[in-house]
Amino acid sequence: MGQSKPIRPTAIVVEDDDIQREMLALLLEQSNFDVLQCEDAETAALALKVRHPSLVVTDINLVGKMDGVDLAHFAKQHNADMRIIVISGRPLPRPLPPGAKFFTKPVYPTMLLAEAGQ
Repeated sequence: MGQSKPIRPTAIVVEDDDIQREMLALLLEQSNFDVLQCEDAETAALALKVRHPSLVVTDINLVGKMDGVDLAHFAKQHNADMRIIVISGRPLPRPLPPGAKFFTKPVYPTMLLAEAGQ
């Protein structure tokens, strides 16, 4: 009988800057998450439906029709228990859904991981 791998929670990281997306993904992977990386909210919305993540980390300013705030609302409608972290170097343009957290850049790893629940 083979050993089974422990189930790791899934996180989606949505950031159109490749370097920042990679850094966030690496941080979460080292903290026991399976990470899906997306550069736009539309792709992330599809991944939400298929992979059912427990965490979404998104920038506000993204390429495409949806921004990170739109994605946060979509994610909460899809799963009310999902943890959502929205990050930006600019002020929040409009309210986030209840329970979503907002961090200004630069995001400190300890703060992100504490909110991620790991």
